[in-house]
Amino acid sequence: MIVKSLELQDYRNYKNLNIQFHKGTNILYGQNAQGKTNILEAIYLCGTTKSHRGSKDREMISFQKEESHIRINIEKNQIPHRIDIHLKKNKSKGVAIDGIPIKKQGELFGLLNLVFFSPEDLNIIKNGPGDRRRFLDLELCQLDKIYMHNLTNYNRTLSQRNNLLKQIVFNRELMDTLYIWDIKLVEYGIKVIETRKNFIDRLNALVKEIHKKIAGGKEELEIIYEPSVKYEEFENKLKNNIDRDLHLKMTTIGPHRDDMCFMLNGADIRKFGSQGQQRTAALSLKLSEIELVKTVIKDNPVLLLDDVLSELDRQRQTHLLNSIGDIQTMITCTGLEEFVNHRFSYNKIFHVVDGSVTSQN
Repeated sequence: MIVKSLELQDYRNYKNLNIQFHKGTNILYGQNAQGKTNILEAIYLCGTTKSHRGSKDREMISFQKEESHIRINIEKNQIPHRIDIHLKKNKSKGVAIDGIPIKKQGELFGLLNLVFFSPEDLNIIKNGPGDRRRFLDLELCQLDKIYMHNLTNYNRTLSQRNNLLKQIVFNRELMDTLYIWDIKLVEYGIKVIETRKNFIDRLNALVKEIHKKIAGGKEELEIIYEPSVKYEEFENKLKNNIDRDLHLKMTTIGPHRDDMCFMLNGADIRKFGSQGQQRTAALSLKLSEIELVKTVIKDNPVLLLDDVLSELDRQRQTHLLNSIGDIQTMITCTGLEEFVNHRFSYNKIFHVVDGSVTSQN
């Protein structure tokens, strides 16, 4: 799987851009705030319909413009595809595959598989549980359309249940309708929990060996899924928590409160690990994600590295770049010194200056 080209019109700080990528390693370098990350964001948007930053559509449209266009040409299993995305300030985005508009944005998922790695990912272990759930959901939605369907319905039901809890305070007769949302919440929640558990089990089989190599065989990493509630207990606990939910006007248990624990030699590194250990574990997690995606889709994903190398020491840089292999990779950085000094191989260089991209040999 490769990205062949990207075209942008009125996207962020790009008025017009047409960039042709190499199937190997592509370097986009330039000073900060020039637009390097915007290119990776646009690629990610074409694979997931979402910004990795969590930005809204109107925030990605150029200043004083009403709409933006993104076109990406890819090759999957030697078959070319074109993805077009039309961002609008006051309407939902339009998405087309090979010139045919799709009705549901979820139809796009799985056509372009991406693994995004940013400096924020290096802090995934010490950050809050929301970031770790986001990691799970973003990858699972790319790999499993059924999961995306269940997660979307779970979140929609959760929102409706929470709204009803707020209304019951003023109208107790509405209590009789709460069970309808409870049934749906449990139905979709159980499926979300089971899929997350299976995903983490598969990650564990990979992350242990990868981490051992990075850590020189001295440490053993294990990822433990921490569901807010076990799926077989979800229905009963939801009923038992009704008074608390009514008091807080929100649903207090369910997959929306899940977490992951990272154990290093039996100790929780969220609490007891050094920053170096946490970053090594985060790197192992992302490399495991790449290997798992390869296994599931029977192809290589496209790897997006957003200024990650500057956050890693030389040993971890070397391990990351040596692990890329034959994966198409887009790397942003502020300079080429790391690649030249360490003799890392790359295939194409782009210099990014204030929304202008120049290809260099």
